Amino acid sequence: MKNGIHPGYGPVIFRDRSTGTTFATRSTLGADGTTPVVDVEISSASHPFWTGGTRVVDTAGRVEKFRRRYGKA
Repeated sequence: MKNGIHPGYGPVIFRDRSTGTTFATRSTLGADGTTPVVDVEISSASHPFWTGGTRVVDTAGRVEKFRRRYGKA
């Protein structure tokens, strides 16, 4: 890497606003030497895919609805 052309890289804390969970990582946001706290709306602690709260789609019902609407008469 060339010196002087890349932004600094420092510690940052990301906080999930809905659960209050914090994640410590590194980012260019902490380049000035302080450790900022960045509030995020959704993280892996609150996203339905990661928490197991995903909806199960009734594919059989959707297929039948499609066939009734667009199927051959």
